[in-house]
Amino acid sequence: MIVEGRAIFQQIAEHVEDSIIDGTLAEDDQAPSTNELAAFYRINPATAAKGIALLVDKGILTKRRGIGMFVTPGARDRVLAERESAFADAFVEPLLAEALKLGLSVNGVIDLIRARSERAEHPATQEGVAR
Repeated sequence: MIVEGRAIFQQIAEHVEDSIIDGTLAEDDQAPSTNELAAFYRINPATAAKGIALLVDKGILTKRRGIGMFVTPGARDRVLAERESAFADAFVEPLLAEALKLGLSVNGVIDLIRARSERAEHPATQEGVAR
C-alpha cells in the first residue's frame, strides 16, 4: 500500500482521507490510532503520528483528550474540495493548455472525453476476441 517516491506520512494521511471519502470513516467516527496505523502499515509510530498531525492541521481530524482522534464534521466535503482542486491543477489545466495549442474548443475536449469514456465503458472486440 505504501509506494516509494512519496513521503510515507503523506500517504498515511491520504489513506485516512480515502476512508473518509468512501464512507468507511464517517463524521464523528474515531480514526485509527497512531499505533494501529503503525502496525497496519509496518511503519514507525512517529511517521504515523506525523500523518495524523497533518490531518489535524488541515481540520480533518480533531483530538478528544484522553479518547483519541475523530473525524471532524464537514471533513468529507473539505477533502473532496481539496482533491478536486488538486485534480484540476494536475490534469484539467494541462489538458486545456494542450487543447488550446491544438485549436480544440471546450466542446471539442468534452466530445473527446465522452468518446473515450464510452470506449472504456463498452470495450470493443478486436479480431473477434473480447478484450
